[in-house]
Amino acid sequence: METQENQLNIELSAEVAEGTYSNLAIISHSSSEFVLDFIRIMPGTPKANVKSRIILTPEHAKRLLFALQENIAKYEQQNGTIKLSENHPASSMPMGFGGGEA
Repeated sequence: METQENQLNIELSAEVAEGTYSNLAIISHSSSEFVLDFIRIMPGTPKANVKSRIILTPEHAKRLLFALQENIAKYEQQNGTIKLSENHPASSMPMGFGGGEA
């Protein structure tokens, strides 16, 4: 069996594989990085905590954008258009809510 020289071995621990649920993302940026904060808002709770923060270079942020666009298009081809809820508590806050300087 041939192996590629530039092959990357990616490992996924059991803890990370469980994932973290998020129903709000706040994205901010500076000249050198994009910061994605993933938050879980619970109904009836006035406080929400950031559950995960991902920091990306501008190039990787753009690659993420393209990857999400491609995957959403594939999903919608198989499952139909994703409808955005008008009554979701965070629907009035765009995903780029924190889009200013980080």
